[in-house]
Amino acid sequence: MDNTQHNLESVKDQFIEKIADNMHSFGVATSVGRVLGIIYMHGAPMTLDELSAETGMSKTRMSQVVREMMELNIAEKVFKKGIRKDLYQVEQDYYQTFISLFTSNWQKAISKSRNFENRLKRQLENLHHKDSLTEEDEAAVNEVLAELHEWTSYYDWIRRLTEFFESGEIFKYVPKEK
Repeated sequence: MDNTQHNLESVKDQFIEKIADNMHSFGVATSVGRVLGIIYMHGAPMTLDELSAETGMSKTRMSQVVREMMELNIAEKVFKKGIRKDLYQVEQDYYQTFISLFTSNWQKAISKSRNFENRLKRQLENLHHKDSLTEEDEAAVNEVLAELHEWTSYYDWIRRLTEFFESGEIFKYVPKEK
């Protein structure tokens, strides 16, 4: 490898590490960011074997990382004629990667919130329908129900915000630079 190729590889490695660091800032494991950067800089889909060799991670660990990336919607399995092993590619658009990371984390929070809301609402409704509630207890139940309504409104706003990002509508207000 000549000096130019060596310097270029060094720059690519720095770029990969910066992607990993940025992913960490978004609350994603640096290993996920590193693999994202490796596939991105490779410019073509890669197999688990190739990724394992590139990162030094075991194939089992690499499989876990790739599965996490797929759950975050920043990687997908692709088919290439003549290759029997699974290939994985990443989104090449930085903006879309950000939106996928942003919205997947919030969608998980929204889902957990809905489960919590439903469970809490049932408990409060059961309390509310008891004949033995004092006025003070009923007022306390109503106060928590009002707070739950605020909570529900807040998570509905987050749901609408994620839809705003996913639809691409965000780019009407904060355009991508050309």
